[in-house]
Parts: sequence; C-alpha cells; structure tokens
Amino acid sequence: MFSTLAIVITLLLLMFFAYRGYSVLILAPIMAALAVLFSGDFLSSIPAYTDVFMGALSGFLLKFFPIFLLGALFGRLMADSGAATAIANSVVNKLGANKAILAVILVCAILTYGGVSLFVVAFAIYPIAKDLFKAADIPKRLIPAAIALGSFTFTMTALPGTPAIQNAIPIPYYNTNVFAAPILGIIGGTIMFMLGWLWLQSRARKASAMGEGYGEHNEDADLDSIDIEKKSANDMHNSDVKNHNGQSNLAATAEARDTHHTSFLVAMIPLTLVIILNALLTYAIFPSMDFNDLQTQFPDLNIAGSLGLWSIIISLVVASIVLIVMRIGHWNDLQKTINRGTYDSMLPIFNTASEVGYGAVIASLAGFIIIRDSILNLSPENPLISEAVAMTTLAGITGSSSGGLSIALSTLGEDYLQMALKAGIDPELMHRVAVMAAGGLDTLPHSGAVITLLAICGLSHRQSYLNIAMVTMAIPLVAVVVVITLGTLFGSF
Repeated sequence: MFSTLAIVITLLLLMFFAYRGYSVLILAPIMAALAVLFSGDFLSSIPAYTDVFMGALSGFLLKFFPIFLLGALFGRLMADSGAATAIANSVVNKLGANKAILAVILVCAILTYGGVSLFVVAFAIYPIAKDLFKAADIPKRLIPAAIALGSFTFTMTALPGTPAIQNAIPIPYYNTNVFAAPILGIIGGTIMFMLGWLWLQSRARKASAMGEGYGEHNEDADLDSIDIEKKSANDMHNSDVKNHNGQSNLAATAEARDTHHTSFLVAMIPLTLVIILNALLTYAIFPSMDFNDLQTQFPDLNIAGSLGLWSIIISLVVASIVLIVMRIGHWNDLQKTINRGTYDSMLPIFNTASEVGYGAVIASLAGFIIIRDSILNLSPENPLISEAVAMTTLAGITGSSSGGLSIALSTLGEDYLQMALKAGIDPELMHRVAVMAAGGLDTLPHSGAVITLLAICGLSHRQSYLNIAMVTMAIPLVAVVVVITLGTLFGSF
C-alpha cells in the first residue's frame, strides 16, 4: 500500500515541478529515489539509481539515440538551407491569406511528416503564420493551435511512415515498422486533420461575427528576452530550445538563413526521400535480404525488431547527405548548422531517457504490481483499450508522448505483446494504437511542447490553451476510439 502511494505521490510531484519549469534530467532521478524511500526501502535508493535507473536510461540511448540525433540534424539542415521556408512560402502563396488556417496546418504537416523537428517547424513557421493571420484578420490567439494541429497530431502519431520518434519507439517491442496499420493510421490522421481544421475555422468565424480581429500585440518584442529555458526546461519532445552556448534558438532562427532561392520542388526532394526510401527499405530491400550471416555474427541481435529502426536511420542519413550536397556552395555556415543540429538532439534524448529510467525504478517497486494488474485488467478481452489508457495516462503525467510511450512500453510492452498474440490481435494494430494514444493527453498545460509553443508565439495559456487542447487532445482521443473500434471489428489494415 505504501509503495503504491509512493508511486502516485512522485508522479504528481513530477507533474507539478515539471510545470514549474524544473528539468526532468534532475526531476526523474530525484522522484525515483523518493519513490524508493517512501516505499520504506531506504538502503535500495542508491542502487536503484546507479543500477536500475541508469541501466534503463542507457538502454534507451542504445536503441534510439541515432534517430534523435539524425532527426534533429535533418531538421536543422532543412531550416538553415532555406528549404523549410521555401515550402512554407509556396503553400502560402498557393492558398492565399483567405486560407490562412489551412495554409499553416498544411505547411507544418508537410515539414513534420518529412522528418523536420516539431520545434524547428514552430520557430520557422510562426513569423509566416503571424503575417498570414494579420492579413486575414484572424485572431492571433489561434496561431498556436494551428501550428500544433499540423505538427503535434496526425503527422506525429497517425500517418504511416512518419519518422517521428514516437512512431519509432514501439518498433523493438512489437517487431513492427513505421508503416504499421497504414489504412487505420490514415483514417485516424484524417479525423484529426479534418475535425481540427473545422474546429479552428469555426472559432475564426465566431470571432469574426463578434468583431474580434487579429488583435493588438507587441510584434516587435525582442524574442531573445523570453526566458525559454525557464519556461520549457521540461521539453520532452523533439528539440532543445537552447544550443550548447546557451543562445536561444528563438534568436538562432532569426539568424541569417541561406539567402539563395530554393524552389518548392527542390525543397521537397529531401522530405520525399525520407518517406520513399523508408518504404523501399521496409517493403522491398530488407525483405529480400538474407540476414543469416548477420545473425551468426551478432547472435543476440533482434533483427525483426531492428529493421524498422534501420530503415529510419538510413533514410535520414541519405536525405541529410542529399540536402547538403544539393546546397553545396550556398550554405552560410554548414559547420555551424551541423553542430547546432547535433546539439539540438541532446536535451530531448536525455529527457526521454531519464523518464524511462524513472519508469524502470517505479516498475521495480512492489506497489507497481497492483498498478500494472489494474491497467492490464481494464479490458482483458481487448488489450487495445488497456494499452490506450496506459499510453495516454503516462504521456499526460510526463507531459510528453515519447516519454509516456517509453515508460509504458518498457514496463508493459512484453505483457501487451503476449496479450495481443493470445487475443489474435496484430502487433501492427497495437503499435498504431499505442502511438496515437500517446499523442492524446501529452499536451496538458505542463507539457514542454505547449509551453515552448506559446512562448514562441508570445501568448499565454489563458489566451490560446483551450483551442490547443481541443485539437491536440480531445479530437485525437476521438480518433483513437475510432481506430480501436475499427481494429476490433475488422483487424489491422
């Protein structure tokens, strides 16, 4: 009983202090140690950190560090090459200011589905969104929700093939790939996109009917004065908001970009490469290869659980090289771009790994057995329901979809796989539901992603959070229910 209470208390403390801006790098081990101490096992607190916590942390780094690193690097290359801006400008010019909300959603969706970091997209698109919304006289308070809908929802969790880290985390647990349950993913993604877009359009129409326009805002405020580090030290998603010199990435975004013109088609080549090469490796190249010699050379290697990760790694490497070569002679400072992209990956990967370490310590406590059994028995005949509840709850507590996924799968992944196989449920369906569910409550007010996005836009929770919550939590959870229902009735497809 004390052990279970200790877990609940430390989870609440983790949420509280994360909202207050404390870094999860220090929060996670402290909360893990407190959970052990509150359980009455004083002698185990130190080995729980050195062995259990650090063992789980290093295991997560071993699996996923290359994807975090390459994803951040690719995003920085897209931003600094001018390719991201070229894509944004082309979409905006095509749709026009009268389709401002749709234009912002589509630009963010194209970039994130192609592998650009969520926060690189937010930094790059906000200035364009600001001008668009002002020209269309749409309230500025809707900009964060439009960016979040295009970046934090269907392209992150639902669309098949997305290279987002959330879509990669279930691979080694379920032996799947990023294209798991593709049609169901498309259905879920379409629901998120359409309902989210319609919601924002309805809010814009209501504001217009009430005579509310863009509003008066200090657009010339020095973005460097925003204390991003304090506000988003709990950034648990895909980008660090400060580089290694402590310089705000808000300022870094304002630095000189590649001033040479990049056409839309050229800018789309690297993004398209990520998806197409990933698909070729997953469905054509790897299935035709014989891995027997490799298995002999590395007997402990789980090839089935690694192929999906290898596909993403190779795709991002090739796309990054192609982008660099395409812009040879036109980079303002290629070395600086590569270094910044590398450093951008550090905090997110260690934040998420620390959460995994915390989860491993919690899983080692006696009280966790009660919690685990309660979750697993929510719907014994349909593990999809239990899985969705576990993923979205832990994502909500940590304020991070990747953090919630990692904790849930590292502690319950094997149980869910066995339950799925016993119930005749395709692991691909388990993969898709897990990822989509983790993208539900991950944007509660203490989420680092939400705090950073609002800081970029110069807005408050009071001004914008309701619409963010609607498009990133309420509607995605509706999509999860639909996918679970269809998957239960018709299986994975």
